[in-house]
Amino acid sequence: MAAAEKHDVFQAIADPTRRQVLRLLSEKERPISEITSHFSVSRTAITKHLHILSEAKLVSGRKVGREKLYRLQPEPLEELHEWLSYYERFWSNKLSILKHIAEKEN
Repeated sequence: MAAAEKHDVFQAIADPTRRQVLRLLSEKERPISEITSHFSVSRTAITKHLHILSEAKLVSGRKVGREKLYRLQPEPLEELHEWLSYYERFWSNKLSILKHIAEKEN
């Protein structure tokens, strides 16, 4: 991916490690050392994941002394929620039809 390209919310959450980082940050603001302690990958790998999440504006970091603290910025997830809600309605409709057919056969 070219340096000028930014990651969007969908790309950012595509990776299970990044989703777990978001889950951790939803609980509280954390330094990278604490985030890294929850994974079996290197600090460098977590730093790369945090960079992608930052590009998608899902996390922000701030320096506090010698540490950088990261926190969740959930607002971009609204785009994902809106996209998924369309399919939620689709599956809800399909499940209602299936329920109707199953009840009709009984």
